Amino acid sequence: MAYLEHANITVADPRATAAMLSDVFGWTTRWEGAAINGGFTVHVGSARSYLALYAGPNGSAKQTTHDDSYARKGGLNHIGVVVDDLDAIEQRVSALGFEPHSHADYEPGRRFYFYDHDGVEIEVISYT
Repeated sequence: MAYLEHANITVADPRATAAMLSDVFGWTTRWEGAAINGGFTVHVGSARSYLALYAGPNGSAKQTTHDDSYARKGGLNHIGVVVDDLDAIEQRVSALGFEPHSHADYEPGRRFYFYDHDGVEIEVISYT
């Protein structure tokens, strides 16, 4: 059986993004260090899967709008994270100053979305 191990995303500050994801989802940093093109990467997630959070030299990255990803080939539209307690996670997201939006309840589960400080959209889903 195949499963997704990781996705690699460019962010402004890998450590800050990893800390936010740890606060929201209870993830841990698996590894951090030097990366391609003089950049820096933090791997944050679980024992089975993670996000590789990359920043180029001096944190260089082009800022785009939320809608850019849907109009660009290869754009990252959102990351989906399954949780047991959707309401508890939404409280954590709000407490960190992010605004949950697009709440929905349809088969196969309930969900909401939020944008992080880099404009990456995260979908939070509960199947319980």
